[in-house]
Amino acid sequence: MTLCYLDAFSGVSGDMLVGALADAGADAEAISAAVGSLHAGATLRFEKTKRGGIAATKFHVDCEQTHTHRHLSSILKMIESGSLGARAKRDAAAVFTRLAEAEAAVHGVPVEKVHFHEVGAVDSIADIVGACVGFELLGVDAIYCSALNLGGGTVKTEHGMLPVPAPATARLLDGRPVYSRGPNVELTTPTGAAVVTTLAAGFGAMPAMRLGRTGYGAGTRDFPEQPNLLRVILGTSSGAPEAVEVSVIEANIDDLSPQVLGYALERLLDRGALDATLEPLQMKKGRPGTLLRVIAKPEDREELTGLIFRETSTLGVRIYSAERRVQPRTWVEVETPHGKTRVKVAGDGSWAPEYEDCRRLALETGTPLKQILAEAGFAYQQKAR
Repeated sequence: MTLCYLDAFSGVSGDMLVGALADAGADAEAISAAVGSLHAGATLRFEKTKRGGIAATKFHVDCEQTHTHRHLSSILKMIESGSLGARAKRDAAAVFTRLAEAEAAVHGVPVEKVHFHEVGAVDSIADIVGACVGFELLGVDAIYCSALNLGGGTVKTEHGMLPVPAPATARLLDGRPVYSRGPNVELTTPTGAAVVTTLAAGFGAMPAMRLGRTGYGAGTRDFPEQPNLLRVILGTSSGAPEAVEVSVIEANIDDLSPQVLGYALERLLDRGALDATLEPLQMKKGRPGTLLRVIAKPEDREELTGLIFRETSTLGVRIYSAERRVQPRTWVEVETPHGKTRVKVAGDGSWAPEYEDCRRLALETGTPLKQILAEAGFAYQQKAR
């Protein structure tokens, strides 16, 4: 299985992505031919250059400047009529549809009424189609992306000066891990955001894989603070447990009743915490206390931190990033004498009945929980033979 990891330490734009894929080995002539079949009036160039002393490929789209606006329907027809592979057609259509939906939500109009401005121009069509063709040429089976560097400041658009991230970009990145660091300019564009949020299977730490080729796509500007590059890392699945980036939130609490702490723990788990625990502490001056530790997805960090402040008496928390290893898991449904329940099966073959399912059956039937757990285990063993 071929994996592709997008390391967006300086953001992501459509041209950076196409350049990085070509730099990693995607046939530039094949990309140019595919985009040329759209008859959009674009001429493509791939230039070898450097950013921050690192060799990279800069993707250029040359076309006549026009103020003609396109609707989604016309762009989809253009993609369908082009000489593209089935996967590239499907992916490019999905990216533009997602982009149109984001624009429609931002401007409060139906999708079919959206006028594509800068994102619908010839160069952006070339960027999106070129990226989808590049992934197909490299035989990528799954795409993953790091947290996205958005940049900062403002960006000039047809609607005037807008704050970074632009409204459509912010809409596209809803729920994804982002941050702002480096030059005060737009680093992640709507086009780049549309491609990665449509095609990426996940965001965060690099998945476990055997490294292969690496490519660098250059942005237009050259920053003194950091190389303006998007790095594409190709590899094959190694079969190792999945590496997942998490945020750990901790607080030492010595003045709150155990009942309130227990309630806070329940609320944190209900709101998406991956895990939440309480540990006894011996604090300064001999005071007994409690360590509250929460493991969270990076994108849930701020919400869960706010919940800790609301539900506990702490005046401060510690937050740090960590990596956890997660074995692949599947669910198997089994039939017990008291109803159906699921069994969670890990990649190494170990298994366990799903507690909440068994608890529900125990409450519904009045059967002891330990009996339901035993029945579920026996049913799975019979099914697995």
